[in-house]
Amino acid sequence: MPSPIRLGSLLRSGPLLVVLGLAGVATAVTVAQPSLSLPSASGGSITDSPKEVIDQVWQIVYRDFLDSSVSYSPDRWKQLRRQLLAKSYSGTGESYEAIRGMLASLKDPYTRFLDPKEFKEMQIDTSGELLGVGIQLSLDKDTKELTVVSPIEGTPASKAGVQPQDVIVTIDGKSTKGMSTADAVKLIRGPEGSKVELGLRRKGQVLNVPLVRARIEINSVDTSLNTAPNGNKIGYIRLKQFNANASREMRDAIRELESEGAQGYVLDLRSNPGGLLEASVDIARQWLNEGTIVSTRTREGIRDVRRATGSAITDKPMVILVNEGSASASEILSGALQDNDRAQLVGMKTFGKGLVQSVRGLADGSGMTVTIAKYLTPSGRDIHQNGIEPDVQATMTEDEIRSITADDLGTGRDSQYRVAETTLIRILGQASAGQTYDPTSANLLSAFQR
Repeated sequence: MPSPIRLGSLLRSGPLLVVLGLAGVATAVTVAQPSLSLPSASGGSITDSPKEVIDQVWQIVYRDFLDSSVSYSPDRWKQLRRQLLAKSYSGTGESYEAIRGMLASLKDPYTRFLDPKEFKEMQIDTSGELLGVGIQLSLDKDTKELTVVSPIEGTPASKAGVQPQDVIVTIDGKSTKGMSTADAVKLIRGPEGSKVELGLRRKGQVLNVPLVRARIEINSVDTSLNTAPNGNKIGYIRLKQFNANASREMRDAIRELESEGAQGYVLDLRSNPGGLLEASVDIARQWLNEGTIVSTRTREGIRDVRRATGSAITDKPMVILVNEGSASASEILSGALQDNDRAQLVGMKTFGKGLVQSVRGLADGSGMTVTIAKYLTPSGRDIHQNGIEPDVQATMTEDEIRSITADDLGTGRDSQYRVAETTLIRILGQASAGQTYDPTSANLLSAFQR
């Protein structure tokens, strides 16, 4: 199976950037400054531009890379540097290929090189507007296949019926075998209004899905106040993405539902592929008064811990809906609230993406992403490739997946929501009997106890 954490204190670099759209699974990252001063293999200054970029990439990996596949050896890496810097390069094309080969040896699909055009495309604005077909991609670690994490609600991909775990086997008839996510981006992106056809393998069958590229505006939060069969007032909040607007929209939604008399909440993170880490942490603080939210582990050990700040808007009972499309920042939020006994999770095991990438600019305008850390839940769980198991399992039938619409979510026509509502009613019953959430019992120091 196929990354978020606050990295300011970890790297002392630039602001957080979210990678959304087709470049990969949404992930919180940092952007470091491009002007690095690096020594050459001989100890002097590298003035030849192709070699300078090669050595910048080498140095970044040597200094910061977190090996998650046990493929990295410092001695082999030093030997590789000597070999690459001893060669002559006729231009950037040859040096870029050398860099890509060097990074491929790490066997980490998230540590990759971006030429200047690709790097510019990666620096996507996080204002909540995207241009594309609206799917989140990942390169499956085991099969090396391009896999849909989830379609973004309301986009061409969502409307055409693209589903999580669909495997993209062709793009406009071209096989994706051996293709990276960056290669796929080049083929799938294009002018607004133009067409692209994806060949999707689903349960052994290949479907050809024509899509029209579009500019997509995304509202992060949808809400409703539902009345349960027993009369309880349930605040339903669907969070679709952790973009720059998500924290503000979530705060407004909670306050509005509080004013309307919500007695408990169902927070729906199904098919939410993640986004900005800061949004995830801030939203966790809106629900959690005290306790660890997430910690970062580099190869030197735990370097950063984010905690609640006593700023929760409500302490009313809550349930979180998750599924296999809930990834990255979604897993940070759900893991934090589950581990602190603030919420119960209902649904299916989450996606399992727990690596942190930093985006680095290089001297010639190119760039790279490098895996530098992994994030852990408050209890110390490593989510990467493991995901988070819900407290209450709830699945959807194939027929329901095919027939359910966005308007059905959070209603009686949504079987997973019905399970979440039943779970919340039970928790509300326990609360009325005196068993309530106690924020002082949250585990502040658990991240250090493993």
